[in-house]
Amino acid sequence: MELLTEQERQHRSHRATTIAAALRDRGIVAVALTWVDTSGITRTKAVPLERLPHAAAWGVGASPVFDAFLLDDSILSGHFAGGPTGDLRLHPDLARVAPLAALPGWAIAPADRYTQDGAPHPRDPRLLLRRIVDELATDGFMVRAAIEFEWVVSRTDPADPDAFHPATTAPAYGAAKLVELGGYLRDLLDALRDSGIVVEQIHPEYAVSQFELSIAAADPLATADTAIVVRETIRAASAAHGLRACFAPMVGVDEVGNGGHIHLSLWRDGRNTMAGGSGPFGLTDPGHRFAAGILKHLPGLLAIGCPSMASYLRLRPSHWAGIYACWGLENREAALRFITGADGEREYAANLEIKCFDPAANPYLALAGLLIAGRAGLAADLALPSPVAVDPAGLDRQTRHAEGIDALPRTLHDAVAAFEADPVLSCAFGAELADTISSVRRGEITLFADATPEQIAAATRWRF
Repeated sequence: MELLTEQERQHRSHRATTIAAALRDRGIVAVALTWVDTSGITRTKAVPLERLPHAAAWGVGASPVFDAFLLDDSILSGHFAGGPTGDLRLHPDLARVAPLAALPGWAIAPADRYTQDGAPHPRDPRLLLRRIVDELATDGFMVRAAIEFEWVVSRTDPADPDAFHPATTAPAYGAAKLVELGGYLRDLLDALRDSGIVVEQIHPEYAVSQFELSIAAADPLATADTAIVVRETIRAASAAHGLRACFAPMVGVDEVGNGGHIHLSLWRDGRNTMAGGSGPFGLTDPGHRFAAGILKHLPGLLAIGCPSMASYLRLRPSHWAGIYACWGLENREAALRFITGADGEREYAANLEIKCFDPAANPYLALAGLLIAGRAGLAADLALPSPVAVDPAGLDRQTRHAEGIDALPRTLHDAVAAFEADPVLSCAFGAELADTISSVRRGEITLFADATPEQIAAATRWRF
């Protein structure tokens, strides 16, 4: 990516002036500039609306130390990240400024991080994702992506604020869940609509007081940006109803946990390569190779998509968490679930669902990693193994070995080791970002070295 030029800065300032005037008419007084750190936590700095043009042109100062934050806000000192020196500039992406309807008076904008010289920050996940999307476009491909949002709703208790108090104990997927919290869900949907988010589905989920929301597919960068708006809208709407939203992988060790499933479809020349082909279940050759790349690199990708110690409390067999590196048609126990969609809409709807990822993941890093792996599969002409039509946990170890069904890493330590041993991922992420990811993951491993599963769940419950 090129340096920010004086002409580009002037263009951004003029455009931001127009956007600020429109936001002012909607009662907006400030804009929150957001970025997501290596641990998966959304951080922010805000500017009064009248300062948006200056922020667009010249950015807002922010230390690069955030790359080295752990989820408890302690700070590492790694090879490339950490320490008190240096500064970056947060530049809002003006195409993605949106009112945060659940928080009256506020708008939100994802920020790209640049050096003070106007160069892209090499550890910025959003700029990485933008670059990978552009590289796929150069190859003649585009990707449509969507994220499922699972969260658990707790009632607040001033006497015990950090404990989990289910807002409803109605049955899994029960209509009673919707009835008991219908006003909350209605206001949430209203706020998402007013923030420009297209919601395709919302429903009660399996776990106690758990819900799920699905958004419309879009290009990966827009999808990651939307993920931040959706999560903060859920958080704000919950607070307005005296509730608290938990996005952590595990609210408690005896629960099922929250997933952060990602859906991907690869397109070329306006056609979905996941449908209409002669491969298994209608996959075309490019779609087949793209999926094979993701499956091959999934062990290392777990350090990105399951980045917390709490993530590995969720990854249990026969819990629809996709702990085996296999794929299958509508198989919710496979790490890659292939979805054709209903007959008649498959050319649009066919996609891959990555089941093992969770909400602790930085969405920019997660999507970038998946696209890197898929692109590597295209380049290497990889092939998928035979699809799996059963719960792999129900097969004995000898059968799984014979069919090439390997378990994904069961600990964060093993996932980091797989990430560091994967040259495709480390090369594409770049030395600085790859080293920072590993350092932060190892920092969390050290942080919880002596913690019980119950302590890990409690410490991470409200962090994401």
